[in-house]
Amino acid sequence: MVLSPPMKRGNATLSGYGTTIFEAMSALAREHQAVNLGQGFPDDKGTLTLRQAAAAYVVEGHNQYPPMMGMPALRQAVSAHAARCYDLTVDWQTEVLITSGATEALLDCFLGLLEVGDEVVLLEPAYDTYAPVIRRLGAIPRAVRLVPPSWALPIDELRAAFSAKTKLLVLNSPMNPTGKVFTRDELAVLAKLCIDHDAFAVCDEVYEHLTFGPSHIPLATLPGMRERTARIGSAGKTFSITGWKVGYITAPSAMLQPITKAHQFATFTTPPNLQHAVALGLGFEKAFFDALGDPLARSRDRLRTGLERLGIPTLPCDGTYFLVLDIAKWQQPGEDDIAFCKRLVLEAGVVLIPMSAFYESNAPTNLVRACFCKADATLDAALERLAPFVTAG
Repeated sequence: MVLSPPMKRGNATLSGYGTTIFEAMSALAREHQAVNLGQGFPDDKGTLTLRQAAAAYVVEGHNQYPPMMGMPALRQAVSAHAARCYDLTVDWQTEVLITSGATEALLDCFLGLLEVGDEVVLLEPAYDTYAPVIRRLGAIPRAVRLVPPSWALPIDELRAAFSAKTKLLVLNSPMNPTGKVFTRDELAVLAKLCIDHDAFAVCDEVYEHLTFGPSHIPLATLPGMRERTARIGSAGKTFSITGWKVGYITAPSAMLQPITKAHQFATFTTPPNLQHAVALGLGFEKAFFDALGDPLARSRDRLRTGLERLGIPTLPCDGTYFLVLDIAKWQQPGEDDIAFCKRLVLEAGVVLIPMSAFYESNAPTNLVRACFCKADATLDAALERLAPFVTAG
């Protein structure tokens, strides 16, 4: 018998991370025909006008490579949208980059801006893409933990996290998974720290228009931040078409140049029919964007009211697709949030996401995330299935 030689391992940093919890829980949902309040995508098909425009462009438009930085019409639309919604002046030719989704935009920013040994300030709980990519690049994440239930910004810990080695801050507002929308006072603290330490800011603003009450304020609008901030937006979130994966970055030209170099070696470009349709969408009147949070607020309230009738506490939520639940009362002895969520699929047929997925270490184990950007029937079905589970627990 001839033994095969041992195979070399893949990258140690990324090999250390398992399959994303979102994919794992969605697979469980399919296997057990569970109601899926896990992964963040709406039940509806998305803005009809844009779907029709994308379909027509495939037949009638130019389907060869578009420009690497993005089609001019879409870059112009991104620039005009920033001016219309936030009074930000952006040069569409040198300060706008189109990417294949916001996750690619994050990757491009990290690739383009970070060197080995640079430190990156993150606010936890954090979207699970940030830390693995930062570590893979040889940079060092410095997590500052927001404390539930208010998710207030811990100023002393934040100041301690910044140093001469800090290269950039990653800010996600409105924040997944907490639903927090950062206030102007909180943003002023973050801006001062970035300026004092000559740090960049990469702002993940994919939920910019999905707020309920407090309006989103881009960090780039604060004094001294326009010249050091990259803003990331998402057509998928704004227009409820998450499968399209069209993102956009606005940043000062000097900051955008290395980000663009990373993009050209990653996806290079994005399907032209989707860019064409998103350009049309970003040209909608400001009133369209101002109203996007209204149906989501109703869905949030429908789910929150139903959960609280069952006695399940919920945490504050002012934006995004997500509501955080405290499930301590229903956990078995020694059961963490991951085990609870797996048991919930088997016993109740409902999928939620354990909040520990959004922490690097020492995560709270009594919190889970529910997605409410779903049809009323989906939310009601989840509540109906949870009722006997809660009673039995």
